Amino acid sequence: MMKGLKSMALASLCLLSFSSGGVYAQSNDATQTPQKGTIRNQLELDRIVAKIDQDVIMQSELDARVEAVHRQLASRNINLPPEDVLKNQVLEQLILENIQIQMGKRGGIRIDDWALNDAIARIAQRNQMTLEAFRQNLEADGLSFSQAREEIRREMILNRVRQRQVAQRVQVSEQEIDNFLSSPEGLAQAQTEYRLAHILIATPDNATPDQVQSAERLADDLSGQLRQGADFQALAIANSRGQNALEGGDLGWRKADQLPTLFAEQAINMTPGQTSDAIRSPAGFHIIKLMDTRGNKKVVQSQVHVRHILIKPNEIRSNLESQMQAKKLYQRVQAGEAFSELAKAYSDDTASALNGGDMGWISPETLVPEFQTVMNIIPEKVVSEPFRTTYGWHILEVLGKRQSDISTQVRRNQVRELLSNRKFEEELQVWLREIRDQAYVEIQL
Repeated sequence: MMKGLKSMALASLCLLSFSSGGVYAQSNDATQTPQKGTIRNQLELDRIVAKIDQDVIMQSELDARVEAVHRQLASRNINLPPEDVLKNQVLEQLILENIQIQMGKRGGIRIDDWALNDAIARIAQRNQMTLEAFRQNLEADGLSFSQAREEIRREMILNRVRQRQVAQRVQVSEQEIDNFLSSPEGLAQAQTEYRLAHILIATPDNATPDQVQSAERLADDLSGQLRQGADFQALAIANSRGQNALEGGDLGWRKADQLPTLFAEQAINMTPGQTSDAIRSPAGFHIIKLMDTRGNKKVVQSQVHVRHILIKPNEIRSNLESQMQAKKLYQRVQAGEAFSELAKAYSDDTASALNGGDMGWISPETLVPEFQTVMNIIPEKVVSEPFRTTYGWHILEVLGKRQSDISTQVRRNQVRELLSNRKFEEELQVWLREIRDQAYVEIQL
């Protein structure tokens, strides 16, 4: 268990300190005799700053995260809040992460090395770096590659826990998509992305009127400071309880499907650089700033109209027998029998068999490589000889090819993702409050 490992680490540190003292005491070199305070400082080098259920957060973890935040903010020229404010912000973030990590362990969530290596490779690729360059860049920022690996592993666990716990609460119907597309908001948001920054002044569950009024006064005060030209990022770091507080509240570029409803309703009526008044929600009071907008391009996709007959090996038909069956059907098509009738009678692809083997207009990228290869090389209106994929033996016919504008389909998918992510973000904040309230937390900072 993590608690056991941390306790062992602390015990080892204590043992090392006392052992070192013994060695020094036996030395003839008086300059090596430790001061009394030296051992005490070594013992106090690491200590528990918070207890969370079955685990703890150590001072070294808090210091390491605070140092990382210092580096990040300094690299972006953002003014630092008072040290005690920053430490409290970071500690609260660590507490929430720790609760989720414990949930992941109990749920059996593990990140294998191959999955971690793949994620690191993709991060390096997105930053247009080789792995070696990525490693050197990390070390230049004061973070070892092994530390970075474990931080990325931790983030992957957090994401999986959230997906498992929160995604199941989210459902989006076709009617909701239609309603959004026909709404003023949907029409206004078409082909638009937003970059927002966010400050959350949180209120507890079942907040008293005094607590609500206190949060509202703080939110109004911050709004006033922003109207006078105060730095949004600095205020977010010092005051926000949102998940992106330590990034200056920056939510990054997000499509409409990634914005909570409250934010989207405000953003469509804002201009870049504009800051909203305080917005009330069950989580507290929000202030958002629209940093910029950008549009999306028309989506054109290559599509193929194809039909096929699939013969699958099974318990009573071997692979060789399946191949022979496919050859016989191919010969019957060549002899003039209707492809569609043979597909209805013999194809094991039940989804297309009822339509005479017709798979409709599809994107080649959705098909297995062997199917794509044959589909690309045979002329239209020509039936292929039998070929094998992981599904079995196929014969196919390409009925047509086209370049299709799938912007409408993509738009619907974007709206589905938008609504899903909005609900996810809203449910995530509720869920984080729930697990924080349910956890045993003892702060010893």
